[in-house]
Amino acid sequence: MIGDTRLGSSEVGPVWSKCGKNIYFIATDHGATGLHKVTLEGEIQVLYQDHNHVFGFSCANDGTFILGISSPIDPGNFYALHQDGELKKLTNANTDYLDEVTLSVPEELTITAEDGWEIQGWIMRPYGFETGKKYPFVLEIHGGPHAMYGQTYFHEMQLLAASGYVVLYTNPRGSHGYGQKFVDACRSDYGGKDYTDLMTAVDYALNNYDFIDETRLGVTGGSYGGFMTNWVVGHTNRFKAAVTQRCISNWLSFYGVSDIGYFFTKWELGHNLLEDPKQLWDFSPLKYAENVETPLLILHGELDYRCPIEQGEQFYVALKHLKKDVEFVRFPGADHNLSRTGDPVMRIERLNHIVRWFAQYLDA
Repeated sequence: MIGDTRLGSSEVGPVWSKCGKNIYFIATDHGATGLHKVTLEGEIQVLYQDHNHVFGFSCANDGTFILGISSPIDPGNFYALHQDGELKKLTNANTDYLDEVTLSVPEELTITAEDGWEIQGWIMRPYGFETGKKYPFVLEIHGGPHAMYGQTYFHEMQLLAASGYVVLYTNPRGSHGYGQKFVDACRSDYGGKDYTDLMTAVDYALNNYDFIDETRLGVTGGSYGGFMTNWVVGHTNRFKAAVTQRCISNWLSFYGVSDIGYFFTKWELGHNLLEDPKQLWDFSPLKYAENVETPLLILHGELDYRCPIEQGEQFYVALKHLKKDVEFVRFPGADHNLSRTGDPVMRIERLNHIVRWFAQYLDA
């Protein structure tokens, strides 16, 4: 589960029951995460799942579970899950914050891809929404790619909605939560059907929500989402502003230098540098820099070892060389998790830059 108020994956691994006959664990399923049990015989049972994000749990001797749960309008609270299935709220964290702000409630979407696959997504209306008014729009693309947007609190999206934008976020093929075939579907096809899934989702939003101004579209994403943002602006000019974060632009120079492991390129793209450099170049957004007409803001942490900063630097230099509208913001001392666990001052600065860029190009 992708979010920006925690790392996204549970810090609680699979846990043995006191009797030693069951294992408890958290699993992803269609935009939600829940508590599950598996027996020694391999039988799986859902102990708790709803339209929310179970981000942690513990088990008491009497069989009661304590669950940490977040939702799109609640950063997180703790609950007791009793053996009879009753769920009781134990905390009221963030009450003062929630009393001061108005949050946008996401509307769930099911989008049919070009080949008939179902893509899950959500759309958020802007703060102070008025019927009959047209609003600018931002597409958010998650990282991974094997991760999942869903029913959790996401401050960045709430901020964009509060700033007057319609926000769309989806789980294109490659995402978790829909089975292994869906996860594997983007491998060796980066920029292929994963890209068309996203563009189909944008078309769906435009066709079904008449309050979106089709002349004021923005796009942003980080990590794989940064790669895809780079890919998007190199393959379509329909967006009027873009923000790429902790991105990948050149798979040739990425090979072997990321802390994710040298095997990642082969695993995800089907080839490593020595086997097929031409194919890796075809997968690289840098190859298509000349096509970019969308004003692009590049955000990158200087200590990012997952997607090293040279990936952002190369794209920036190429676009400047081609006299494109581009800006580069470096974050000293920041790593790949800037948006989640970074220095609070720089996290705020990052959000300010994102809002500034979209305001400059979409609020006309």
